[in-house]
Amino acid sequence: MNAPASTPPSPPSPDTPTPLLGGLTPRTFMRRHWQKKPLLIRNAVPGAQPPLDRASLFALAGQEDVESRLIVQQRFAPVKAPAKAAAKASSAGPADAGWSLQHGPFARRALPPLQQPGWTLLVQGLDLHVPAAHELLQRFRFVPDARLDDLMISYATEGGGVGPHYDSYDVFLLQVHGQRRWRIGRLKDDSLQPDVPLKILSNFEPEHEYLLEPGDMLYLPPMWAHDGIAQGECMTCSIGFRVPEATELAREVLIRFVEELDSEAPRRLYRDPKQDATDTPGLVPEALEHFAAEAIERLLKDRDGLRSALGEILTEPKPRVWFEGGESLPEGVGVRLNARTRMVYDGQRVFANGESWRAAGQDARMLRELADQRWLSARTVARASTALRELLDQWSEDGWLHPLP
Repeated sequence: MNAPASTPPSPPSPDTPTPLLGGLTPRTFMRRHWQKKPLLIRNAVPGAQPPLDRASLFALAGQEDVESRLIVQQRFAPVKAPAKAAAKASSAGPADAGWSLQHGPFARRALPPLQQPGWTLLVQGLDLHVPAAHELLQRFRFVPDARLDDLMISYATEGGGVGPHYDSYDVFLLQVHGQRRWRIGRLKDDSLQPDVPLKILSNFEPEHEYLLEPGDMLYLPPMWAHDGIAQGECMTCSIGFRVPEATELAREVLIRFVEELDSEAPRRLYRDPKQDATDTPGLVPEALEHFAAEAIERLLKDRDGLRSALGEILTEPKPRVWFEGGESLPEGVGVRLNARTRMVYDGQRVFANGESWRAAGQDARMLRELADQRWLSARTVARASTALRELLDQWSEDGWLHPLP
């Protein structure tokens, strides 16, 4: 995706009230609501429009590099089976389960008729493919990029939805076309309906009900049950967040850390010159247990290496993400990160798309500004050191960033 010529917006100011959060400042919202309690925001995005029209959305769902799902409520489906769909079927439940689920890509003829009620098309990672969706996602960068995941859009016909469910992550639900009725409630029972291809709650107890119009938005913390039903044709944008699980994150960090250890470092081999003859050969020697424990402790003490592995993991592109190669930067231009580029930094390094670089001084300040703003002016790029300029040229050739006049 090529970068637009216009200057990208700056990240939201933490202390400036915004209609996006109902007149709250991002700092106040984070303190009062983030991971604590829901918030209904009327007219959060005045004049909200879908990031793309219906035909473009359907065409996007037909691409191999786009993650999409089709959910159909069987009670609305025609009795006569439609022609064979050009889509990959998922584990749909029995006919009496009431729901079917398919994974894309979808040819247009594989989607149900617009007149058929009760079906939903979900397209994940819209921000990676549609500039307007990427710009919309930038409004939520009062949350660290390491937590911000993607923007999903839900297209639904009359009565469409995915059933009452809950998420393990925070979510902003922004209505951009038509109306959707939301019922929400605290999760009191997480048991799911059996033999259904979706994670639908068995005992959903709504506490509040809201009808959202275009521009309205509902924030929900993790583990709040919710059920959204389309009132006529509608589109809803879901801004979701990454939620690392402790064991999985530790596994990924340690695997990457170990893989990147210097293979030329002195090898420490186990030695046991005091090992006595034994009549219990099946017993693991205590000295060997200590040797293994010390090796792990020594590894965990290398906090610098662990931070490096973490940053690389947090910026690792998703499986379906790829970049089109470009050229070296022309003279006299600024730069803008590709929408697919993930970039963060810590005290010593910058990380982008699963790789890391040490940076200090003015180079570090410029790279941190690039990570925070996602663009640098031509004047700033002109002050870059030779090493930094070479890095920016390489990123441009790799398609990670683009010239910005």
